[in-house]
Amino acid sequence: MPFDADSLKYNESGLIPVIAQDAENGDVLMMAWMNAEAVRKTLETGRVTYWSRSRQAFWVKGESSGHVQELVEFTYDCDADCILVKVRQTGPACHTNRRSCFYRAVRGGEVVELMQPEV
Repeated sequence: MPFDADSLKYNESGLIPVIAQDAENGDVLMMAWMNAEAVRKTLETGRVTYWSRSRQAFWVKGESSGHVQELVEFTYDCDADCILVKVRQTGPACHTNRRSCFYRAVRGGEVVELMQPEV
């Protein structure tokens, strides 16, 4: 059965959450948003394309930074309202220059920084 990007369940703004995961080691890299056109572009090009809510524009990951996300696998959940993309990540995924956007933890009520920015 062919996939139709419009079959996914988007929120009232026409967006769906996307989790990017490292295809090699399973690390969760980041969370962002796609609209139906970003889903189509991602599947057509193999370059992960998000929708930037702040810029109201498409955002091809790595287009300006060189920190590219190459699509390895595109999956979505049972409710069709969340996407998981497994990617081959070049360089840091986070705009803070860290490998992952999930670099802080709460341990014993204190914030702990799990990784430093890459140099």
